[in-house]
Amino acid sequence: MVKMSILDLIPVREGQTTGQALSASIGLAKAADQCGFTRYWVAEHHNAAAVASTNPAVLIALFASRTENLRIGSGGVMLPNHAPLAVAEQFALLEAAFPGRIDLGIGRAPGTDPVTSWALRSGRGDETLREFPSWVEQVIALLDDGGLGVQVGGRTFELHATPQAASAPPVWLLGSSDYSARLAAQMGLPYVFAHHFSGQGTAAALGLYRDSFAGPGEPRTFLTVNVSVGHSMDEARELALPYQVSMARLRSGQPMTPLLSVEQASAAEPPLSGPVWDQLIEPWLIGDPDQVAGQIEELASQFDVDEVMIHPIAGARDTDPLDQVPAREFAVRELGERLAG
Repeated sequence: MVKMSILDLIPVREGQTTGQALSASIGLAKAADQCGFTRYWVAEHHNAAAVASTNPAVLIALFASRTENLRIGSGGVMLPNHAPLAVAEQFALLEAAFPGRIDLGIGRAPGTDPVTSWALRSGRGDETLREFPSWVEQVIALLDDGGLGVQVGGRTFELHATPQAASAPPVWLLGSSDYSARLAAQMGLPYVFAHHFSGQGTAAALGLYRDSFAGPGEPRTFLTVNVSVGHSMDEARELALPYQVSMARLRSGQPMTPLLSVEQASAAEPPLSGPVWDQLIEPWLIGDPDQVAGQIEELASQFDVDEVMIHPIAGARDTDPLDQVPAREFAVRELGERLAG
């Protein structure tokens, strides 16, 4: 049985408020909780018209309070945007409030454009390549009972994320290249590969991680993948169009806008065409419930993972309520019945 989890960017469509988008995602999380899914992770993206997932810690508190069994986590916190102590404090409190249900996924990318990245970092320069490993180490130490010793003025000061922690959330490294795979292996951390980005390099990165893993324990990994499920293949392809058009616009240098409805996307002129358009969706899993369930099992077998995190990309129709996306809930319920239940 393949463990199933969900990655959510909290998509925002035309005519929808942020609050309505949040309500739609809460409905999706509740469906996943009822259907035996393992995790529900939220991303960190900034200044994007189609994405409401800007603050993982706030969202995790919201989703954890509305579900009972799911592990709720970040997919991920973009650590260069934050002080390690701030991240550790947030997730220590989340773990205290929801013990055993919190995951801290950490990423290295900015999750936004250069100007927004500059604003997030208060005008600081980008020191990510040099400092990222030490930032990860600091977060882990701050979450640990021993805390972090900091040398200031010849004295050692102890820093702790919270006064009396009974447990700490596991830290996962996220990536789409060899860098994070190698670092996760060196630090003995579990690793998630962003297969939903392009579908390229997955086997190489996971192989490097497993071959280089330094322990303790055994390597742990899973991958993410874009999924659109309909009652038929034709419907699933149609439901995928809003996200497909949005990603094509982004890749062709056009500004991101709220997601189109299925009907609007069907009538829109595609920003890309031909082989480039086909390559964009090649790694996506699209089809009816049985087809996609089979593709997920094949993906898990191909890359030797026992967990697959789906990113449900099905769009909304003009007639759908603004605080729901029935097609995403349909995908979760149908795949949960076949794979996670």
